[in-house]
Amino acid sequence: MRTGEIIRAELLYPVYVDNQIGLKEKTILLGDVTELHKDTARRTHARINGDFTPFHTPVVHFSQIVLENGLAIPLDAGPAIDGAPVLRLNAPAPRKGGFIRRQWETGMQIAHDQISVFTAPEKGDRLLQFVYHQLPYHPERIEDGTSWTIETTEPITIPAQSLQTPPPAISPTAPDTGRSTWMMEAYLRQPLSSATAKTGQPIQAMVAEPIYNRDHTIAIPQGALLMGAVTQARPARSFARAGVLSFDFKQITLPGGTSQNVQSALTGVDAASGANLAMDSEGRVKPKPQDKVVVPLILALLATRPLDEDGGLQAGRNFVGANGFGLAGNIIALATGSAKVSAGIGAYGTAVSLYRRWFARGNDVVFAKNTRIVVEATPRGSSVLKPQHR
Repeated sequence: MRTGEIIRAELLYPVYVDNQIGLKEKTILLGDVTELHKDTARRTHARINGDFTPFHTPVVHFSQIVLENGLAIPLDAGPAIDGAPVLRLNAPAPRKGGFIRRQWETGMQIAHDQISVFTAPEKGDRLLQFVYHQLPYHPERIEDGTSWTIETTEPITIPAQSLQTPPPAISPTAPDTGRSTWMMEAYLRQPLSSATAKTGQPIQAMVAEPIYNRDHTIAIPQGALLMGAVTQARPARSFARAGVLSFDFKQITLPGGTSQNVQSALTGVDAASGANLAMDSEGRVKPKPQDKVVVPLILALLATRPLDEDGGLQAGRNFVGANGFGLAGNIIALATGSAKVSAGIGAYGTAVSLYRRWFARGNDVVFAKNTRIVVEATPRGSSVLKPQHR
């Protein structure tokens, strides 16, 4: 990763213009890395693990859109910062059973997540990342699947032939309340964090794709606003207690000013894969539970191996026992040939693992501005509200 590096990306979702698809999914965007900002938090975390790479956060500027026919369109957009691979969190079915069953299901989920490291797609890229992080210094790279959200600073001129044919009729001023449920894709209009959000804090989201009635007229146009509030916000605390965040929406405001009361539930949200977040059946988002016993126990057992004087291969026991400080710790153990030094490095790794899992401050739930969400909304029986003019 370096300044000037060319970035080739694809649109993760289609972009709508006046309720028509203006840019299709997987449309190519071209840009480059314009700046590298110092990533202090990541550097500190890495150095504790024996990785002394001076990590940076890339600032990317996208300047061109390439259509299917090869036509390049100039793009004026703000800088793209804090890119990360994303995944879609979906609300699962409600859990059944008592406390013991819920704990069992949580344990099985932890085991499944650990196994998926070796079985899920992109295994090669994860293996490369693992090897990199064992080295005391390694090249920086932008991970495969990294996503950014950008906002244009000037209007984009899209050729008319690139726009899809509009629907036969458009009536966005009066939603069809006979429809039972709307599944809406939307973008948060403000950043949200469990560390700073307050219960009752108003929030807004903008509908990203039009919703159609049964007769193919538009019920909810692209650009409509969802009005809601934070329903639960709890910041992360010490002793690995994670933050919790949930919100919902009570009203839809159409571009013409008409409003409709709704009952809604958050059913999906895009989140950085590295944040290890999970959503429950009620739409609450919090960090996934992590294993607090097995990993520290394994590290502790390995740390005692150099002190086992039975048999030969002392160098091998020193290498195996010196975990927790990356490859640098293993090399130090081999170079010194000391069982006590090797066991000390292993004890250090065990202590760091215990601290992070039991005593450190937990992780907060953070959603950047323009985070994509999925909202299931049902029109309420009350009449459509009219905006009040003062």
